[in-house]
Amino acid sequence: MIETTLVFAMGCFGLGLLFCLWRMLRGPGLADRILALDTMVINVISLLVLYGIKEGTAVYYEAAMLVAMVGFVSTVAYCRFVLRGDIIE
Repeated sequence: MIETTLVFAMGCFGLGLLFCLWRMLRGPGLADRILALDTMVINVISLLVLYGIKEGTAVYYEAAMLVAMVGFVSTVAYCRFVLRGDIIE
């Protein structure tokens, strides 16, 4: 039963990842594209955690933490670049 639920949840998050990719490519504004990119990072984290539960290993949780840190830093850097024109002053 848990296997079926994990596959369904992974399918839902994968579909959400595709929708975010579509919004990132076709977004009307730059803010929509940044938000879609950040949401894609969240969906990838969710997929990694679900796959870690499915496989029963803790390696995927550590990978999810690394993706979360890199995703946060990249979102902040991209927003700062859009607002100021440079990342490092």
